[in-house]
Amino acid sequence: MKVGTDGVLLGAWTTIKEGNVLDIGSGTGLIAIMIAQRSKTAIIDAVELETDACQEAKVNSENCNWSSRIAIHHTTIQDYYPPKKYDLIVSNPPFFINSTKATNSERNSARHTDGLPFIDLIEAVLRLLKSSGLFSLILPLLEAERFIDLAKEQELFLNKKWLVKPTSTKPVKRVLMEFSLTIQPVFHKELIIETATRHQYTKDYISLTKDFYLKF
Repeated sequence: MKVGTDGVLLGAWTTIKEGNVLDIGSGTGLIAIMIAQRSKTAIIDAVELETDACQEAKVNSENCNWSSRIAIHHTTIQDYYPPKKYDLIVSNPPFFINSTKATNSERNSARHTDGLPFIDLIEAVLRLLKSSGLFSLILPLLEAERFIDLAKEQELFLNKKWLVKPTSTKPVKRVLMEFSLTIQPVFHKELIIETATRHQYTKDYISLTKDFYLKF
């Protein structure tokens, strides 16, 4: 399984709600599997458009200990209309909006917003989230600020935000965000991944991700 730091962060960080969970743009199924591991009874649907990634997600989920609670769907979120709503929705979405595209089409789809514009993602969340549900995602700083503003315009409100920095002296690299359909005071925190020494991880990062890394 291809494991990226963004996916590990989101899967380890998102608030777990038992019930129905939706992973939008699941890739290889990492986040869906992490949520299944962290929950007791949650039923997870994972939506993935790219054929190869979807197939890998199916193989990965079928070979994990929580396979009976994970279903992989080969479709776009725009075309996904299940007969239920979700207690939790998570997404590690594409975010390179104006950058130069690589030659590999599937790599492009994984990191460019052409197939999943932010407004489409927000509209899908509003359509599929229960009134008491939560929506979590991870984005780079500039895209996160844009997403927060766009979500607020659609009455999807930021409740929690963690700024993720590679080290204490480097700028914010990612933002972990949690939204709901109700206005609440926003909880802010900073998470630093590594100490000043390369590959030496902070106590906060180890505490957050230790259940998913053998080296911890």
